[in-house]
Amino acid sequence: MERNLKNVLVISFGFLLLFTAYGGLQSLQQSSLHSEEGLGVASLSVVYAALILSSMFLPPILIKKLGCKWTIAGSMCCYIAFSLGNFYASWYTLIPTSVILGLGGAPLWSAKCTYLTIAGNSYAEKAGKNGKDIINQYFGVFFLIFQSSGIWGNLISSLIFNQASNKVEISEENLACCGAYDCMTDTTNNTESAEPSNSLIYTLLGIYTASGVLAVLLIVVFLDQIKPDQAETEKEILEKPSFWSTFLATFQHLKDKRQCLLIPLTMYSGFEQGFLSGDYTKTYVTCALGIHYVGYVMICFSAVNSLCSLLFGKISQFTGRKLLFALATVTNIACIIALLLWKPHPKQLAVFFVFPALWGLSDAIWQTQTNGLYGILFEKHKEAAFANYRLWESSGFVIAFGYSTKLQVYIKLYILLSVLVLSMVMYGAVEYLKAKSSPGTPTATKKENVGPLTQETHM
Repeated sequence: MERNLKNVLVISFGFLLLFTAYGGLQSLQQSSLHSEEGLGVASLSVVYAALILSSMFLPPILIKKLGCKWTIAGSMCCYIAFSLGNFYASWYTLIPTSVILGLGGAPLWSAKCTYLTIAGNSYAEKAGKNGKDIINQYFGVFFLIFQSSGIWGNLISSLIFNQASNKVEISEENLACCGAYDCMTDTTNNTESAEPSNSLIYTLLGIYTASGVLAVLLIVVFLDQIKPDQAETEKEILEKPSFWSTFLATFQHLKDKRQCLLIPLTMYSGFEQGFLSGDYTKTYVTCALGIHYVGYVMICFSAVNSLCSLLFGKISQFTGRKLLFALATVTNIACIIALLLWKPHPKQLAVFFVFPALWGLSDAIWQTQTNGLYGILFEKHKEAAFANYRLWESSGFVIAFGYSTKLQVYIKLYILLSVLVLSMVMYGAVEYLKAKSSPGTPTATKKENVGPLTQETHM
């Protein structure tokens, strides 16, 4: 048990260090660091587009050739490449490193899931315990540690940018360009005067890169290389179907009308996360408060998201997912309407944190309950179902980041609202079909199978 727990902690802290860097960088890509000519947005679009391709065929190939340990270590190096690309950010450095990161994302998460699953089953078999219970414990430890990465990465960026000596007060004229009815190109003028110096940016990137390197060293030095010791697990991992059969299975799964009905809801998850990390941080926070507040605002989102993920995971067995989906819908609609009406001003500092807190509450429901719904509806076709989940959520990210520099914020908010309403109508149809086909089907016992995939698309 001690050896297995040590390996779980090594992976958990390795991911913590890695995503402390990537999470902080992602929050700053559009809003602050590379907003000129849409470079930051383009890089994020490329990341998620590459992730879609990567998730189709790379994970089984790399896990089979390298094993879980070296797949994790190698994939982490892809994230370090992205940090290095930010030192001299241009279309020729950031886009290629974004492709590299996206290709490494799916193998990283798949190898992590596989490693923890094998470790849990291996210990459970020796100790005579239930494998699913041990696996749930391992994933609980992992996400407890991993989820805090959003706090540390954003805290580092805010503390460093807070040292900027050229902070200026934003004029009322420039503040008029903040919010839903932003002035598009004029909005960047608000941030240029208060842009941090190159030395501060290099200091931040140096810390992030060092954090990534430390994560790789932690995995290489302390993580034990394990091999599947159960025939069933070994067959499942090492004898994965070919790329084309996996590819075809993913799209053949669309013959299931329930999967088609869930596409808007799955894409909405990408839309809403993309809006908060991109548009909200840029046109509300950076525009009205300055770059040094982006990290603090995203810390608020991450902290509430983590707490609510734990909370809703516990209470969902009592409330059911329909009530939680209703809560998330009402909360998001209220936020969207308020963001359309609100004119951000530095004197209303608390309001800037209310929105990410409420958004974190909603996102916790979208992530946990949508994953749970997939696991319950498609229990016999989990691989194809979650391949669709990754495909459509990543597509939501790509589209959201893709049109980010082309549309005003109020149009994006209307798109968000429309997709949300459509998602809930379609989701209602899914629940109707489920109740009609299998009334009284137990759901609580099946949720343990979906835990490993909950954060996969967060990369």
